Amino acid sequence: MGIKVRSGVHTGEVEATGSQIRGIAVHIAARVMAKAGPGEVVASGTVKDLVAGSGIAFEDRGSHSLQGIAGEWRLYKVEHDGRV
Repeated sequence: MGIKVRSGVHTGEVEATGSQIRGIAVHIAARVMAKAGPGEVVASGTVKDLVAGSGIAFEDRGSHSLQGIAGEWRLYKVEHDGRV
């Protein structure tokens, strides 16, 4: 179909209310996703630090302001070799 999706990955505490989740981690993940291009997965520095030693490769995308989120955030493109 030729559809390319963009994904953002962040981790943190969320509040589950019924079938919905909310909280600052959800907002950060959405802002990280907005920095990804078509077909890309972009992760926050928090995720990169937590998966150290996993073999997942990251490309540094530098520091970014995330709309509505205080401070600068280091973002990384998640690299993959095509394996699932």
